[in-house]
Amino acid sequence: MTDPKPPVPLFDLKRQWLEVNDDVHAAVERVFATQQFILGPEVAALESECAAYLGVKRAVAVSSGTDALLAALMALGVGAGDEVITSPFTFFATAGVIHRLGARPVFADIDPRDFNLDPGKLAAAITPRTKAIIPVHLYGQAADMDAMKAAAPNIPLVEDCAQAIGTSYNGVRVGGIGTFGCFSFFPTKNLGAFGDAGLVTTNDEAAGEKLLDMRMHGMRPKYVHHFVGGNFRMDALQAAILRAKLPRLPGWIAKRQAGAAHYRELFRTAGLNGTVHVPEELPGRGHTYHQYVVRAPRRDQLREHMAKQGVGAEVYYPISLHEQRCFVDLGYRTGDFPQSERAEAEVLALPIFPELRSDERERVVATIAEFYR
Repeated sequence: MTDPKPPVPLFDLKRQWLEVNDDVHAAVERVFATQQFILGPEVAALESECAAYLGVKRAVAVSSGTDALLAALMALGVGAGDEVITSPFTFFATAGVIHRLGARPVFADIDPRDFNLDPGKLAAAITPRTKAIIPVHLYGQAADMDAMKAAAPNIPLVEDCAQAIGTSYNGVRVGGIGTFGCFSFFPTKNLGAFGDAGLVTTNDEAAGEKLLDMRMHGMRPKYVHHFVGGNFRMDALQAAILRAKLPRLPGWIAKRQAGAAHYRELFRTAGLNGTVHVPEELPGRGHTYHQYVVRAPRRDQLREHMAKQGVGAEVYYPISLHEQRCFVDLGYRTGDFPQSERAEAEVLALPIFPELRSDERERVVATIAEFYR
């Protein structure tokens, strides 16, 4: 009897740890020596290095990707009676922060090619109460920012870049195109911390200064509060870890992109192109493949088959936001956003992390081919 094959994980941070452990240990020891754990020089250095990498004037480190979105909307003055337009097909935080501020999330359907907000759907969603639009660069591919600016020329765009650090749109890195860019450093992101952490970017110096105050309860100088902000501060330990990892990010992205190209060839040679729809890379829109998401018929049965074979896969996202129970009062119904609902039934994320071996990708596709025979 042959030994069972080892599992192919959806993601394996332990493999990355083998590469970064020496540098990370040195980074955290540096913080331990200073005994300065909140903000401080490590956070300031990370902000400077991220601003340089992203090509923006200001980068403000915060406590999470969710808090990045929250702080950006607060800086815009979003509150009760306002509306903010976003996608129904994204992680919950994108709409959750709108609701937390007393504003109304307004959804517009997605483009089926890239799963991002469809600029052609924006006009019908805009009202006199629209305070901002949050386009999401989902899975790592840039949304069509020029078309969104054309559709809403006078409305601030808050880019949700949680899955897209390093992605470019027509040669400009995301996070520097809209009024604000909001990034997540959740551990499994392309650049991940050892806990929660986030970043807000802007090319508006005054907005950058306001964000610095916003993350410290609206305080400047000490104990003088000009407005009510929040406790959105990043830990120095997280900043040090991210600084140790940041120089490796371009190489990790290149490996993800090479893995995506390999998948594309494997699906072609397996004769699955007419069955499984691989990600479409649209002109001018970079894709950093935080997730490699295919559309697959009988998706749930396929995922069950893969699990039995020890091959990881995940669904991002199985329920569109307009169908979530907590948003029932918004008045949306199933059928309102057909492209989002179609995506929730078809999408399947396959392993794509940088350390994934070519033979593991081959096994992923072979397992899928076996299911469709």
